[in-house]
Amino acid sequence: MVRGAGLEPAQYCYRQDLNLVRLPISPPAQVNLFRPVCDFNLHRDPVTAILRHVSGQNCGMQRRHTETHIGHYENFPVASLLCPPQWRVPIAAIYHFARQADDLADEGNASANERLRDLDSYRAQLHLAATDAPASAFAPRWTGLFLALQRAMQRYALPLNLLEDLLDAFAQDVTMTRDAACYADEAALLDYCRRSANPIGRLLLHLYGITDARALQRSDAICSALQLINFWQDPSVDIPRGRHYFSDQVCAQHGVSRATLGTLRSTPATRQLLRSCATSARALMQEGAPLVHQIPGRAGWELRLVVQGGLRILDKIEALDFATLEQRPVLTHSDYGLLLWRALWM
Repeated sequence: MVRGAGLEPAQYCYRQDLNLVRLPISPPAQVNLFRPVCDFNLHRDPVTAILRHVSGQNCGMQRRHTETHIGHYENFPVASLLCPPQWRVPIAAIYHFARQADDLADEGNASANERLRDLDSYRAQLHLAATDAPASAFAPRWTGLFLALQRAMQRYALPLNLLEDLLDAFAQDVTMTRDAACYADEAALLDYCRRSANPIGRLLLHLYGITDARALQRSDAICSALQLINFWQDPSVDIPRGRHYFSDQVCAQHGVSRATLGTLRSTPATRQLLRSCATSARALMQEGAPLVHQIPGRAGWELRLVVQGGLRILDKIEALDFATLEQRPVLTHSDYGLLLWRALWM
């Protein structure tokens, strides 16, 4: 592995995240309140990546989920000291909710139907958490998780529909993988991002008391961009697992067949395909970046680092000449200083 260069051959990588979710969870009491950057491998979900970073969840560790040993890695800079302390508990509750749901959809050896049943049960528990249900009403394996979420929902009036959107996206992942389905066009892919990633940004803005339309639009742009960056970082991981995020529309535009993508070999056409996708993701991130100036204090600085982490991954995709069918770029310790410098001058 060429770790020093921030690259890992595809055969050494496996999917870890988010629907921006693939992160290790450790008790808040064990959290180090300042960890500049941990492992920099994004997964399907940038969403939980953001949540873990801002809530101060540990990274670069492994944990047990039911009976399956799962490795989780993250991709964006963690600077949890910047997260206002009063928000760490509710953000951690949202994070654990999303992390567990993502594991139900993505980890272990369960069949698609079993995953969908688990997600239906999980949704029922979410609806209980939106009420005054006692601890005894929750499934034993999720009691602590949903009690924490219930407290956060009651204290901060967290919108139920945003949490349901996340579950919709996880279920969509399961069904599309089961059916070997592909997204028809960019609109369909962005609609997936609307449910898989954008709810996290909106939940954070809700906690911060920011509700104006421009801020919400910019938040959606950042979260969707993070999700897309993750996709274009990880085709070497996703395609073998039956996940196809290059839409039929964009493949046709560049004359790239599914069979060609399945070889995981870069060609001039696939490089142009990746270039086009990465360019669109960068434009979307830059569209949302002014949000950092609308969020005051520590939270705004945390967002600067998240934005710069995503842009840096795009830099590394470009440095690979868009050959991410063969290698996935990751951030390394050598990127810390650059991220901080760029965040300072946003």
